[in-house]
Order: sequence, then C-alpha cells, then structure tokens
Amino acid sequence: LLSLQSSSDFIPQCQYILDNSSNMYARLVASNSLTELITNYWNSFTVAQRIDIRNYVLGYLANQGPSMQDFVVTSLIKLVCRITKLGWFDDPTHRELADDVTKFLQATVDHCILGLKILNQLVDELNIPTSGRTLTQHRKSSVSFRDVCLFKVFQLGLTTLKQLQTSAIVANPAQQAILGERALSLTVRCLNFDFIGTNPDESTEDVGTIQAPTSWRTVLQDPATTELLFDFYAKTEPPRSSKAMEAVILISSIRRSLFPTDKDRAAFLGRLIGGIRELLKNQTGLQHQDNYHQFCRLLGRLKANYQLSEMVKTEGYLEWLELAANFTVQSIRNWQYSTNSIHYLLALWGRLVAAVPYVRPETGARGHVQHLEKQVLLVAETYIEAMLGSVETVLRSDGALDDPLDDEGSLKEQLDRLPVICRFQYGPIANLILQKFDPLLGQYRELMAHMGTNSTESAPQDVQQRLAIVEGQLIWLTYLVGTIVGGHSWSSAHMGEGEETIDASLSRRALQLAQGVDYRLTSSNGVGRSDPRLELALLYYFQNFRRVYMFMWDQVSGSSSGSTSGGTVSVVAMNVAKLDSAPSTKQKVYQRMFDHLQMGDHTAVANLIVTKMGNDLKFWPEEQEIVGKTLELLHDMAGGYSSSKLLLTLETVRYLARHHTEDQFPFLSVPANTRHRTTFHSTLTRLLLSPNGEEKLGLTFEQFMEPLVNTLGQIGTLSQADLRSENCRRPLIGVFRDLRGVAASLHNRRTYGFLFELLHPNHLPLLSKVADIWHDQPDVIISVLRFLHEFCHNKANRVNFDQSSPNGILLFRATSDVVCAFGRRLLAAPRPSSDSQAIYKTRYKGMSLALNVLNSALGGNYVCFGVFGLYNDPALENSLDVALQMALSVPLEDVVAYPKLSKAYYGFIEILFRNHKKTVFALDTTIFMQLMTAVHEGLQSSDATLSSLCANTIDHLATFYFTFNGKEKLEVHNLNKHLAAQPNLFSSLTATLFNLLLFGPPQNHWAVIRPMLSLMLASETSFAAYKDHLLSSQSADNQAKLNEALNKLLADVNRSLDSANRDRFTQKLTAFRVTARAFLTL
Repeated sequence: LLSLQSSSDFIPQCQYILDNSSNMYARLVASNSLTELITNYWNSFTVAQRIDIRNYVLGYLANQGPSMQDFVVTSLIKLVCRITKLGWFDDPTHRELADDVTKFLQATVDHCILGLKILNQLVDELNIPTSGRTLTQHRKSSVSFRDVCLFKVFQLGLTTLKQLQTSAIVANPAQQAILGERALSLTVRCLNFDFIGTNPDESTEDVGTIQAPTSWRTVLQDPATTELLFDFYAKTEPPRSSKAMEAVILISSIRRSLFPTDKDRAAFLGRLIGGIRELLKNQTGLQHQDNYHQFCRLLGRLKANYQLSEMVKTEGYLEWLELAANFTVQSIRNWQYSTNSIHYLLALWGRLVAAVPYVRPETGARGHVQHLEKQVLLVAETYIEAMLGSVETVLRSDGALDDPLDDEGSLKEQLDRLPVICRFQYGPIANLILQKFDPLLGQYRELMAHMGTNSTESAPQDVQQRLAIVEGQLIWLTYLVGTIVGGHSWSSAHMGEGEETIDASLSRRALQLAQGVDYRLTSSNGVGRSDPRLELALLYYFQNFRRVYMFMWDQVSGSSSGSTSGGTVSVVAMNVAKLDSAPSTKQKVYQRMFDHLQMGDHTAVANLIVTKMGNDLKFWPEEQEIVGKTLELLHDMAGGYSSSKLLLTLETVRYLARHHTEDQFPFLSVPANTRHRTTFHSTLTRLLLSPNGEEKLGLTFEQFMEPLVNTLGQIGTLSQADLRSENCRRPLIGVFRDLRGVAASLHNRRTYGFLFELLHPNHLPLLSKVADIWHDQPDVIISVLRFLHEFCHNKANRVNFDQSSPNGILLFRATSDVVCAFGRRLLAAPRPSSDSQAIYKTRYKGMSLALNVLNSALGGNYVCFGVFGLYNDPALENSLDVALQMALSVPLEDVVAYPKLSKAYYGFIEILFRNHKKTVFALDTTIFMQLMTAVHEGLQSSDATLSSLCANTIDHLATFYFTFNGKEKLEVHNLNKHLAAQPNLFSSLTATLFNLLLFGPPQNHWAVIRPMLSLMLASETSFAAYKDHLLSSQSADNQAKLNEALNKLLADVNRSLDSANRDRFTQKLTAFRVTARAFLTL
C-alpha cells in the first residue's frame, strides 16, 4: 500500500479509490497518500493541476463529507489545507479558501460542522511549520495568511457562537454541542496564532502576550465579545465551558498597545474583573475540574498582563480581592481536589505582592495595601494550616488519598511561589510558623525520649501513628522554613529591614530539629531513624541556607588569604580593601543573622550541617535519594568559592577525607550506589586539591589515596584464578569507580601528575589483566573502561608531560593493552543474536566504551604516534587493528540502532581518516569499502553529530586525494588501488551529498556542506556526471533555471582548499540550496 506514496504517477489511482470504494479505510489510505504525494512532489505539479486537486477534494467533501467517518474527513481536510498552504502564493484561488468554506457554513448543520473543522485545520496548518520547508518560507505564507484571512476566520467562529447563543441555528442538542466546541476551539486557535513569528513552545504553561494585529481592535474591544464568552462558559458543560474560559484567558492576555487609550484598557479590565466577580459570587461551573483548572489559570494570568496600579483603580477591586482570597482559601482547604491548580493561585498572590512597592498607597481604592495585607495573611495562614492538616487526613484515609508531599512537581511549584508571599507579611507569618513549630518540636523530643534507641517500627501502634503525624507536620514546616529562608534577598533594597533576625529564629528551629534527628540517629547507631522524607526536607533546607548564608565566610572571619586571587570566582567577593575598613551592610546583616541564631558562629553552624550530612551518608546507606541529595549538597558546597574554604576548616570534612572507605561509610558498598561513589570521591578530591587544601585538612594527596592504592596493590598480587573469584568483584568495581571520581577532579598538569605517579608503573598493568580476566562481566569491565576513559581524556590540556618524559607513550601503551585485551576476548566470544535484549549490555556497551577510550587517547595530542613504527613497537598497530575488527564485527543496522555505539564507531573512523591514513589505505579493499559504506550510511543519519563526523571523514579522504594524487607515496598508491576496484566511490558520495543538500531535511545541511568543495576538486568528473543527471530529470524551464544557479555557484571559486575559498564556497552553496529547492522536482 505504501507504494502509493512513492511516485506522483499514482494520483489517478488515489482519486479512483476515493470515487469508487465504499470502504472507509481504503479512502483513508488514498487520502493520506495524496497528502504525502502533494507534500513531497509539490514541484512536479502545474498550478492548474494543484487547483484541480483542491477543487476536487472540496467538492468531494461537500457531497460525501456528512456521510463519511470522522477519520477520513480529517485526513481529506488535512489534504485541502496542505495544498492551500503550499500553493498560497501560486494563485489567488488558494487564498479564497475561507470564502469557499463560508458556503459550507450556510448549508446544512452537518456541513456547518464540516466547515468549522476545515477552518480549525487551516489555522493549524498555516501556524505550524511543515518539515522540509525552511522557516522563511513558512513565515512568508503564515504572515500573508494572518493579513488576508485570519481575522475573517476569527469572526466566523464568533458569529457561529452568537448564532448558537441566539438559537439562530436549528440543530439537535448533540449537534449544538459539537458546533459550540468547534467554534470555540476555532476562536482559541485564532487567538493562539503565532502572530509575530516567535514560535512559542507549546509545552509552557503560561500564555505570553497575544500580539493581535490592530485591525482586530474593534472585535476584541467590543464588550459583546467578552460577554459572549462568559455567557457561553456559564451556560454549557465542559469541554465547551473550559474552552470558553481558555478563550477568556487569551483575550485577557492581549498586548497592551492594542488599546488606543488608557481609558479603553481600564474599561476592558473593568469588564474582565466584573465577569470574574460574578463567577466567584455565584461559583458558576467551578464544580467541574476542567473549568476550575482553567479559572485558576485565568486568575494567575490577570496580574501578569495588567499592572497592580491599573487594577487598584478598577471599580469593585476590593470586592474582587476578597472574593479571590476566599476562593483561594477554599481551594487550599480542599487540596485533595486541586493539587495541580493551587500554584496558579499562589502565583496570583505572589505577583500582586511583588508589585506593591511600585504602587503609591494613595492611588485607586482606599486602603488597598492594608486590604491586600489582610488577604495575603489569610491565604498564607490557610496554606500552612491546610498542609499541616493534610498529614493526618492522608494517614486516616489508608492510602485512598495521595500525599501532597509525594507529588514532587506540584510541591516544587508551590514552594517556589511561597517566599514572596510569606515575606510580604513576614513577622505575623513567621510567628504562626513558630507557634506551630515549637510545640511540635517539644512533642517530637518527648516521643524521641520515649523511644530511646529503639527503631520506630518496634513502638506500639498508637505511638507509631502519633510519631507519623508529628513527623509529617515537621516535614511540611521544614520545607516551608527552607523555601522562605531561601527567599532572602541580598539586593540593597531589601536589606536592613531586620528580616535576617526572623530568618534566624526560623532557622534555629530547623537546625534544632536536625540536631534532634541526628542525635537519635547516632546514639542508636542508625536504628532510630526518622521518616526518610524528613531527612530530604532537612537537606532541602540546608541547600537553601547554603545558598543564602554560606558565601561570606572568608570575608567575615577576616581570613583574606586567597581573597585576591579567587576574587573573580566568588559570587560576592568584596575587595580586600573593605576588610580593613568598617564592615559593610552585608557583613553586618550576616553577623546579625548568626548572633540571633544563637547556635554559635557560622563555622559552628556549618559544622552542624556537615556533620548531619556525614551521618546521613553513614546511616542511610540504602536510601538512594538521601545519599544522592546529600552528595549533591556536598558537591555544591565544595564548588562554592567561600563555602569550600569553610568546609576545609571543619572536623567532619577532615574525617571524611581520612575515612572514605566502606567500613566507615557503608553506602559505598551498596551495589546500587556505585554512581555515588564517583561523586563522593570527585568532591573530596576537589576539596583536597583546592588552594591550601592539603595543609588545612592535614593530609597529602598520597595519604588520601592510600586506601585506593592499597586495594590496587592487594588485587595486583593475586593469581589469575584468585583475581577472577567473586570476592574480587565488589572491590574491583568500587576502586575503579572511586578512581574515576578522583580523575574527574584533576584539572591541571600538576594534579594530574600526582595521580599518574601513583599509578605508574606498579598499578597500570593491572588494568589490562582485569580487562582480560573479567571481560564477560559488564559491571566490572564498564567501571574499568569508564575510569580509563576519564584518565586518558586530555581535558584542559592536563595530560602534558615534559619534553624528555616518555609518560605519554607509556600511558598510550597501557591504554592500548587494555583495549587489546578486552577487544580480543570480546571478538573470540560467541556473538549473541541481534534480537536478544541483552546484546547492548553484554557486548555493545563495553565495545563503545573501549572505542571511546581509544578515541580519547588517539585524539589527546600527548603522543607522537610516528615513534611506534620507528622502534617497531606494536602498541599502536595492535590497538588500531583490534578496534577495527571490533567496529567491523557490528552489523550496520545495529550501529544505527544504538546511538552511543554509533557516536563511538563514527568517531573512531573519523580519527583513523584524520591521523592514520597510512593504516586505513593499507587495508584490504573489501574492508576499506565496508568502512566507506558505513560512512555513506552515517552521512544520511538524522543525527547531526553523526552526519558531521561522516562528512569530516569524507573531507579528510578527498582533501588527501586532491593534495597528493600523482605523487610517489605508498598511501597514494594504496588509495588508487581501492579506487580502481571501486571506480564509482567518489561519484556516489557526490550524488549523496548533493541529494542531501537539495532534497534532505534542512537541519542537516550544515553538516554535509563541509566536504563538497574537496570532493568536487578531487573528482571533477563525478560532479559533472551528477550535474548532467540532475539536469536530465527536470523539465526544459527548470533546466535553464538550474544551469543559471549552477553557474552562479561555480563563479569565482578557485582550485584550492584554503579556508577563505572554502568559506566563500560554503556561502554560495547555501544560496544555491535555497534557490534550487524552490523549483526542483523530485
């Protein structure tokens, strides 16, 4: 059946099926095939043929439409709209589609439904780019449609709604419902049109400003329009009512400049607020989930598009504010039904509050600020009360209700909105939180004392339940304190209002809670654990506290050492000069905060936080999320300029640096945490190697590495049989994961040298032994290869040895040994069948890592590869040979199927052609051609990285041939041998590249342009042959146009490959592509 889509000759067959078949699916296939044919072979039709097809389909819809099934109708409508879009500038007929559809609207009710469906599809078709057309072409037709047609379509939608409202259309209820829905979605589509070409992203929640053209002003400003939509909302059920509400949201988001005067805009806003007031008073339609959600969005939008100063002046603003507050309160109290909508309402209050400083208190309604304060306080209090209450409700429901704490997305959305709201009335809201927090802390302490060192599970049922409720409420309070403290602003406008003292009193509670939880955890040796979610909430609090109050340590403690050198790195690094003068406002605020906290100075507080984190790592080994979040926090602290210096002074960090082993931190031995081992070691290494790190921690890099080096030493002494025993699996995986973390934090030549000296010469040979013996166990081999990939990766030019040092060559030898040992074993092992699920894990994953390791080493610029051949050292030859065999053992369809494998595979081929031409050209012709076939295939990949790797490979080949052909060189002789065996190599590559350029997807054309000049120069005959072939496939008119375009392309291009000539040719190719695509027929 798909052959119907393969050539434009099949159009009569498709028409025949439509005319004569009564089978709906046959009609669907015919209609879909027509759409494909029209899109792909557009240039093959004359203007008259296009209009014929369009009129044929429209007539077909008018006669058969009402009796056909929906899916066929949709497909045919898509076809008409596609022709209209592609032919928009061909002929005025195409631009009159909206007028033709009006006839449908005036015929029977079924035709009217069809007509609205066509208009909906038309707006979509002209708004959404079709693949294969450039954005410029799309915008051209889209803008013309906007100017000529869109307003007419919008009015048709509104007129239909009016007729439905006044019962001017006689139809049964089901038809009325369909008409209403279609007309409303048409209205929404027209308002959502991309008026100015910003290509808004559909996935974003928030509607931006609607850039409606000025000609729409009369309709949009007309009170009847908003009234009609509000009325429709009130009188129908979802989905029509929620669509009507969506249209109101869009109309409320219209650009401000559409209104000629402020007075007009104020009148418009007044009508909106009035409509919302009515809805809130009567609670119209809000019992439906869809309506309710859209209504919350409308409230959230309102403040985004209008300024508070305008809203305050509207009549009934205070009443609206009160109703909105009551509605919010009611929604929050019924959180079970509205979890996903609460954040819109919080957004409204957040925006209102944020605008208060910019409005004079005397504008608009009297006392509006006090009124807002009262309502915001009410909303915030309700939120706190309701969320604390939710804990018990969820517990009592026995799993019937979802816990809002578990819904991470909504929780984050809500927490993000809270700081602004709560800080608006910070004093009273903080007092409320403290009134809740203190008694709960007291109860929690009592329960802790009661439990002693026993686990929670061993307590009686009623105690467990009380504990769950108290912990649940403390989790909420900790999140609230975290987000509010994290909202502290260091901008000068907000400082010095005494807010830091409130921050301090809230923080004191959170830190005391952390101490309490920690004391129970350590005194019971990990038995007395709290709810894991409480630990996560505390980590959330620490993360926010770190962001706001842990970046000034070095300035306040007066340790100006390093401030000058690192001043650029720090977020707020002040000049050292300031340290000698009186403390700045920021420093005062910072000091006041810690004085008020009454938990010691910042070092003591930081120590408390880091100790808590250390114990989390110690006592929650199998809780992935806690371990992950703790390490993330530690990593962030170590990454901050000031906080990393602060960490170096802490006892806990010293302990971590000395005891980073499984005995002290059991999380390291849990198999699921292997990734966290890497993060843990990379963070510790980063701290140790930061300025003065070694002396502050009282530990040298060698001492830090001792446990790892010892493990390597012990494993290194084992015999082969012992090395393969199960007891070695965990230590091997662990030690290589740890080493990878260490290597990832080495950023310069000095620190990289430390690790190299430790591993060479005693421990590097172990790698190839392990790769040989454990080759069939993915978990072991992958940790070895990942470490090696990191270790031989020359980032920031860190692998940089002295001129007289052989280390670069020794490192490559070690790398080569590992790749060869693993590769030979892999090639000798029987190959699992391609359809088995495990083939990637058991074979291809290791293979792609091994190729990546070699790619890193070959492209690292720290080895002079000519030396190997000179001294008969087989390391290079062996590794290239094994890697080639591995690459060639993979069937092409598998290469394409696994993205990570294909990147490594094509990366390896590209490096071979770039730096090792001698090896490649010396290959057997069949193998060389196998490589070229793979490159040919990869060139056409939809992934731009792959196609550009393949294009570069072709460029290396063609450039070499152009530069050296005819010279006496062994490589040239070998290459000519391949070309003699396969004379059409260059011509097939030229054809593929030009076809991709002219007919391929636009996102790839940059990738394929690169090798074109070198190919044309290397083989001028193949370009001439392609040119003749292309000309022969076109009509006489097109041949003349094409000749002209080709002459322009080749004018003043020299026969050289210098960069200026390449750039000039690239620009011309792009212009040629645009010109040719406009008229070429496939």
